[in-house]
Amino acid sequence: MKFILNFHDKIRHLFEKGGTFEAVGPIFDAADAFTFTPSEQAHQGAHVRDAIDIKRVMVTVIYALLPCFLFGVWNAGNQYNTAHAIADAGLVQDIIRGLIIVMPLIMVSYAVGGFWEVLFSCIRKHPINEGLLVSGFLFPMILPPTIPLWQAAVGISFGIVIGKEIFGGTGMNVVNPALLSRAFIFFAYAKSMTGNVWVASAGDVAVDAVTGATPLGVLSALPEGVTVADAIANGQVSFTQMLIGNLPGSIGETSAIACLLGAAVLLATGVASWRIMVACVVGLLSTAALAKGFGSSPMSQIPIHYHLVAGGFAFGAVFMATDPVSAAATTAGKWIYGFLIGMLVIVVRVLNVGFPEGVMLSILFMNLMAPLIDSFVVDHHLRRRRKRA
Repeated sequence: MKFILNFHDKIRHLFEKGGTFEAVGPIFDAADAFTFTPSEQAHQGAHVRDAIDIKRVMVTVIYALLPCFLFGVWNAGNQYNTAHAIADAGLVQDIIRGLIIVMPLIMVSYAVGGFWEVLFSCIRKHPINEGLLVSGFLFPMILPPTIPLWQAAVGISFGIVIGKEIFGGTGMNVVNPALLSRAFIFFAYAKSMTGNVWVASAGDVAVDAVTGATPLGVLSALPEGVTVADAIANGQVSFTQMLIGNLPGSIGETSAIACLLGAAVLLATGVASWRIMVACVVGLLSTAALAKGFGSSPMSQIPIHYHLVAGGFAFGAVFMATDPVSAAATTAGKWIYGFLIGMLVIVVRVLNVGFPEGVMLSILFMNLMAPLIDSFVVDHHLRRRRKRA
């Protein structure tokens, strides 16, 4: 490492202002900052001094995502092998097949997203930020495993350019870039996002498979005369299965247990706000209870605790809603912001039959409302202080 550091120091002047490779200086700075601790120190002025920096925050989120990633790899391989009736497929075969499915999506996400990050950094002549470390990993986790790679490339391009770079880069975005990328693909290529994950085949004839529809898809499409209670009793929807996550769905969203492990890491390190997570749960449960008491649609009759593990709520509440850039910043604002996310999830699930999953739209909508919530909270505090004065 000492040799590499000396080599970096020797060629550093080539990438600084006036150097031969000044145009690609941000790339050198990114490699240097990622590999070594920067030597620059702030000696004057008002600065926040802490033992953790942006790089460490981003790496911590990556660590928190690992349970979802590892389970998603196994689940994708298991679902594929089950749907295609692969004989004698065990744990190793499931993991290998899962890696074959998932890793290309991650590589495309980082490669295409990295291209846009580097391009904008070189044009603007500002350092390459570590934001892509998380966005590039989050995005594949919220995609179905069968999505074409070119659609993933288009989606991450939209999220990085439109959702972040046009606002100034990392820390300036209004909405979560990974979630915006998914929303773009959902509306642009809806069939790839909402179709059956896998359909087993017998020769050249497609047949139904247990890996066809997600639990929320099953509940929203119950035939006339069949109730939610019937679907649960018949084993079409299982709370335990949704809790564990061995079912169709987006790569990292299916296992609520894996999401809880990630939440433990984020909360133990102080990277994510526990207030937002708790408020999301309270908003979801309270609204689900009202819907169950007064609603008549099949989705309103789902037991309220099922909503916690169904769809992408657990993943969204842990990793998406708590994004410190796009979430509310004030203490009271975090409670309001999280509660409204949970409430909107149920509103969308219950009232929109054609779209049983409301997590994505709820978080994106509240991302846009977060500055307004913080503004109301600050104004309220100012009015109270004026009265005391």
